[in-house]
Amino acid sequence: MTQQNDRPTGQAVIADYVRRLDASPGVYRMLGEKGEVLYVGKARSLKARVSNYARGHGHTARIARMIRETHSMMFLTTRTETEALLLEQNLIKQLKPRYNVLLRDDKSFPNILVAKSHAFPQIKKHRGAKSEPGNYYGPFAGAGAVNRTLNQLQRVFLLRNCTDAVFESRTRPCLLYQIKRCSAPCVGRISEADYGALVDDAEQFLRGRSTRIQADLAAEMAAAAEAMEYERAAALRDRIKALTAVQSVQAINPRGIAEADLVALHLEGGQACVQVFFIRGNQSWGNRDFYPRLGGAESPDEVMQAFLMQFYDNKVPPRMVLLSHGVEDMDLMRDALSDKAGRKVVLGVPQRGEKAEMVENALRNARESLARRMSESAAQMKLLEGLAEAFDLPAAPRRIEVYDNSHIMGSNAVGGMVVAGPEGWIKGQYRKFNIKGTEITPGDDFGMMKEVLTRRFSRLLKEDPDRESEAWPDLLLIDGGAGQVSAVHEIMADLGVEDIPMIGVAKGQDRDHGKEEFHRFGQRPFALRMNDPVLYFVQRMRDEAHRWAIGTHRAKRAKAVSATPLDEVPGVGASRKRALLAHFGSAKAVSRAAVADLTAVEGISAGLAQKIYDHFRG
Repeated sequence: MTQQNDRPTGQAVIADYVRRLDASPGVYRMLGEKGEVLYVGKARSLKARVSNYARGHGHTARIARMIRETHSMMFLTTRTETEALLLEQNLIKQLKPRYNVLLRDDKSFPNILVAKSHAFPQIKKHRGAKSEPGNYYGPFAGAGAVNRTLNQLQRVFLLRNCTDAVFESRTRPCLLYQIKRCSAPCVGRISEADYGALVDDAEQFLRGRSTRIQADLAAEMAAAAEAMEYERAAALRDRIKALTAVQSVQAINPRGIAEADLVALHLEGGQACVQVFFIRGNQSWGNRDFYPRLGGAESPDEVMQAFLMQFYDNKVPPRMVLLSHGVEDMDLMRDALSDKAGRKVVLGVPQRGEKAEMVENALRNARESLARRMSESAAQMKLLEGLAEAFDLPAAPRRIEVYDNSHIMGSNAVGGMVVAGPEGWIKGQYRKFNIKGTEITPGDDFGMMKEVLTRRFSRLLKEDPDRESEAWPDLLLIDGGAGQVSAVHEIMADLGVEDIPMIGVAKGQDRDHGKEEFHRFGQRPFALRMNDPVLYFVQRMRDEAHRWAIGTHRAKRAKAVSATPLDEVPGVGASRKRALLAHFGSAKAVSRAAVADLTAVEGISAGLAQKIYDHFRG
């Protein structure tokens, strides 16, 4: 590893590094004046790759600007170029360099889990680590796609979705049985073997093998009708209709592709949209659009390669990945994805046939999605410019933070922060603050706001005292009038952050929506005309902050309502707590139980039983 800071800048410093590099594969970092990472790149040969930057010509405007800002470099050698590619993407994700393509929305995708820890398996939505025993099917594009599929599976295969605890406590069938969405295994309306057959059929359907299922159901229906079991025949007919409906609502049902991701990229106006369609079991399981952050005028192959490596960083690639654009080194990318999956992954750009048609459909979606986003961004920028004009701001704000508190008579108090910018709500930046101050009087909104802002800006000052990151707001919106604004101004002055514009939004006469008054420190309050788009924009931001704070408060209150004294016992987690409550009926009964009684509960050892016994006796 090499690092020097006290050197010339630009091509001169890069040329000096080139003389000391060899042809090893590895990763390089270009650093700015203060040591910030400007760019991370990988190379088959570090010497050859970095020497390109030392040339004084042939660079795009983006690369030339990056070279001028380079004050030093760092290098890490690797054994292979594939290792360099993986290391490059890990560093990009961790450091978020300004000139790299960065995937901003990288949430996990939901799956369907057929849980196998019970004699009568449960079918349910699952997100996160695949630690629970069972078979996982996915990914699905979103929760909506999973819920629709689960609803359809219930109608066709009558599988339960209740938890094991609810299953064990049932004494009669629930409503789902009455509306023919469940076979009621909880009360013995179906045998374990017959229920297992339904589970097998459901899994065959999720693997794309539904033709045999439909034929079997039709044969069963005919046999039931022949035996004059008309009620059973009608139930089978309804299941066949439901299965037909499932097959007909699929947007794309590729005959020749069992498992693939379709990845289509459209670039326009310095922005990019990537559409990913998920094909599993010859069925479309939805699509998701992504808008990676670009460092400048990147080429399509550069954007595609960066997207693929970051997208599959925490996901297992399918057996086939079909692209709208190739990448710089297809063989290297194929090897990297195959290493990630632990099996061969086919990677390519189809030129004809069904695969090409499907990729073209994904590309059309990417093109239309980016056009809509650019149109919405233009409208949003117009609102931000109007906001700057209405409130005498030096420029249209790039980041607006809106704060609100929520509580009931001071209990379960929380503060909420929502963030808006040129692209609308930045939901990944929303924050909630559990009010911790013991000296705050219940219901003291000023005291709660002081704690929230102190925690927020103390952290910002600690992490970025020079205000170089995009985390610093250009405008603060506070739900409140003159008193709240004065209190917030005092808080910000104590923190030494007095240059961020702040506006208080107070309900006007009769607290009517549309008669809001706006307060700025040291100035007279004013109002906007009733039909002003900026007024509606501010109302939406204030209402979104209120919604976020209320939702957080309700979740905290619900958690408090469901809390029991067992939550405070060391070693008693959620599953043991459920087992104890199911066995004894209440936390009070647990607190009175003897050690011998406690050890009778599944999962409670003699040592833990003694701890529980001692806990409730001081």
